[in-house]
Parts: sequence; C-alpha cells; structure tokens
Amino acid sequence: MIGKLKGVVDSYGEDHVILDVQGVGYVVQCSAKTLQRLPKPGEAAVLSIETHVREDAIRLYGFMSDNERDWFRLMQAVQGVGAKVALAILSTLEPGALATALATNDKAAVARAPGVGPKLAQRICAELKDKAPAFGHVDPGVAQLAGALAERKLPQPVADAVSALSNLGYPQAQAVAAVAAASREAGEGAGTAQLIKLGLRELAK
Repeated sequence: MIGKLKGVVDSYGEDHVILDVQGVGYVVQCSAKTLQRLPKPGEAAVLSIETHVREDAIRLYGFMSDNERDWFRLMQAVQGVGAKVALAILSTLEPGALATALATNDKAAVARAPGVGPKLAQRICAELKDKAPAFGHVDPGVAQLAGALAERKLPQPVADAVSALSNLGYPQAQAVAAVAAASREAGEGAGTAQLIKLGLRELAK
C-alpha cells in the first residue's frame, strides 16, 4: 500500500494531479483545496496517500496532511459517504472548519458540499460530532457551548447573541465560536448587546 508520495508535479486535471516520482506518473485524486495548495508543474510536492484497491482499479487519494487524510477515512465510516462525497466535503471545509462544524452541529455548513443533502449532513453530524475534537483543533469551550445550545440550556443572553449573529448571516459554527470568545472576554453576567458587540469584533478579525 502507498502511504506517501514525494515527487514533482507533472500536470493537473479537474480533480487530480499527476505526480512524477522518479519517472513514474501517479494519478492522485485530491480535494479542490489540496489542488489549490499544490505548487505549479515542475516543482516538488509531498502528499499523504490513501490507497483504495478494487477488483477493477487502484485509486490514490492525496492530502496535504495526515490529519486531512484521517478525516477522509473517518467520514467514510458514515453510511452514504464514499470517497467522492468525502472529497467534496474536504473541498468545501478545511479540516479545522469541519471539526468545528461537527462539534457545533452545524448541519448547514456540511450540507454546502456537493452531493450532501440535509439528511446526510444530519447523519454525518450525529455520528461524528463526538469524534470531532479528537480529529481537529476545536476549542472545548465552543463544543460545550454548542452542546448547551442544542439542549437549550444556555443563559438567555448567550442564546440570544448566537441567534442574532446567525440572523445576520453568519454560519452557526462561526456564531457559536464568536459568542464563546465574547463570553470569555466579558465574563459571567454579560448582556446580549455586549456579547453581540464583542462577537462581531471577533468575527471581523
């Protein structure tokens, strides 16, 4: 099995790169974000590789980091998520953003990926939310606030601040993270208006 490839970028396709490794050109499927980060043809590149062996084909999937590859593997444990859908999600969300979306149960963020409908997004969030902090850099305070939000156990000013930022068009994951940061800065007993103000300042960074 191939776990890593180090070579020179030969050329690009719509969803893949051909990596020249000592004269052998490997076709490696990649997410859109990975393809954007790779250098131009003729320059050196290193990719973490996930190898899928089928009766009729061997496919290589490439990632900029082992963490991204781990997410690719993890998502395929969810029914209805194959390699194509997993790559689509990673093309839409960075691993860190994906971890936050799952930890905060932001189904809308996951559903932005092509091929992911509301029901599948809900299933992905439900099955992977407890694993998100282990696979990405998720602020424990954000995860705790998101859990309290889902259970409707938040202080009213905090819940109202999250709702206000969401109504302004910010994804729920971003709104939760911003209000969590605002709550830390303002301390207990902060009012809704102050949390919204500090949250907007956080979002503007």
